[in-house]
Amino acid sequence: MGRTSNTHRLLLLVLATGLNSGLLAAGYEYPIAGLAPAQRPAGAPVITQYEKPAAWYTGALHGVARPYPPSLRFLEDQGAWHTPFNRPGMYPPYDVRGWHTN
Repeated sequence: MGRTSNTHRLLLLVLATGLNSGLLAAGYEYPIAGLAPAQRPAGAPVITQYEKPAAWYTGALHGVARPYPPSLRFLEDQGAWHTPFNRPGMYPPYDVRGWHTN
């Protein structure tokens, strides 16, 4: 029983793999990202303005004492892209801004 069962499983696996590869070769094209990374895709959404409310600045300046150093002026130009500066990072003792303390 064990040998027959394994043979059936192997046969099903081979058939399933063959069917899947046949469907992929039938002409269906999946979108491929990264073929032209310097070009923005046609019709892609564009952020024209990024509003930062006071709560955004409060979070971004968490754990930084006043007066704020001039090196943090980059926050004025921060757009909607990801930045690790306004998210909790490593745990103590490396958590110099106190993100993980109660």
